[in-house]
Amino acid sequence: MSPYITTILLSSLGLGTTLTFMSSHWLLAWMGLEINTLAILPLMAQHHHPRAVEATTKYFLAQAAAAATILFASTINAWATGEWNIYYLTNPVATTLTTMALALKVGLAPMHFWMPPVMQGLNLTTGLIMATWQKLAPFALLIQMAQNTHPQLLTTLSLLSVLVGGWAGLNQTQLRKILAYSSIAHLGWMVIIIQFKPQLTILTLIIYIMMTTAAFLTFKLLATTKINTLATNWSKTPILTTTAALSLLSLGGLPPLTGFMPKWLILQELTIQNLPLTATIMALSALLSLYFYLRLCYAMALTISPNTNNSTTPWRLQNTQTTAALAIFTTATLLLLPLTPLAQALTN
Repeated sequence: MSPYITTILLSSLGLGTTLTFMSSHWLLAWMGLEINTLAILPLMAQHHHPRAVEATTKYFLAQAAAAATILFASTINAWATGEWNIYYLTNPVATTLTTMALALKVGLAPMHFWMPPVMQGLNLTTGLIMATWQKLAPFALLIQMAQNTHPQLLTTLSLLSVLVGGWAGLNQTQLRKILAYSSIAHLGWMVIIIQFKPQLTILTLIIYIMMTTAAFLTFKLLATTKINTLATNWSKTPILTTTAALSLLSLGGLPPLTGFMPKWLILQELTIQNLPLTATIMALSALLSLYFYLRLCYAMALTISPNTNNSTTPWRLQNTQTTAALAIFTTATLLLLPLTPLAQALTN
C-alpha cells in the first residue's frame, strides 16, 4: 500500500477516535465510530488474500449492525427525553440497546463471535490496531454512560466475557486467536469495574494496551503466528524469547509483573463493594486464561524443536525491524508493579 494512503487511513483512525472522545452529542459520537470503522477496512483487506477479505467482511457487518443499533437507540432516547446528550441517556430501552451495541463493537461476550475469526484473517500489525486502538472510542462511550446502565447487565457481560475468553482460548493453536480470546477476557475485567470506579477501567485499559502491544510486536519480530513455531525461537533469540514469555505471564496477571496490578486493584474494589462472589468468580476464571499463556511459555522456553529448522536460516539473516517500541512496551509490561501506590492515588 502507498505510504500516502496509509498515512491518510491512520490519520482517519485518529480523527474518528478523537471525534468520539470530544463529542457530547450522540450523532457526533456515531460519526466518529463510523470514520474509525471505514478507515481500518482498507488496512484489513490490503493483502487481497481470501481470508483477509473474509475477515474484513465479517468486521464490517458486525460494526455496521452495532452502529445502526447505536443510532436507533439514541433516536429512541431523543424521542423520549428530547436530549441528544450522551450523559442524558435515561430511557431504559435506549440504554440497554446502546450497551449491547457497544459490547458488540468491542467484542464482549456473548457478542464476541466475530472477533477471533477476524483477528485470524489479519496480519500482526493490523491485528495490533484491532486489539488496542479500536477499543478506545467505544470504551469512551461506555464510561460516559456507565452510571445510567443497568448494573446487572454490565456484570453479566463482564462475567461471561472472562469465562468465555478463558474457556475458548484453551484449545487454540493460532497466536492471533489466542490474543483475541485474551482480549475478550481482559475486556470483562474492564467492564466489571466500570460502574464503581471508571478511573480503574481506564488504568486497566492502558495496561492492557501496553501488554498486548508488547506481545504483538514480539510475535511480529519473531515472524511467528502458530504455537508450534515458537519452539525454534530459543536457539535463535534467547533474550527475546525470555522477555516474550515474561510478557505473556504479565498478560496472565502473575506477580511481580505489571499485569497483576489491575487484577489486584479490581478484586480489591469488588470486595469493598460487597461483591465477594463476583470477585471469586473473576479470580478463578483468571486461572483459565493463565493456562493458555503458560502453554505458550512452555512452547517457547521449555521445549526444543526435534528437527533442524532448515527452510531458511533465520538466525543468520540481518533483522531490519526497529525494536525501540518493543523495548519500551516490554519494559512497561514487566516493571510497573512498584507504581501501584501511585496508580491507587490517581484512581481514588
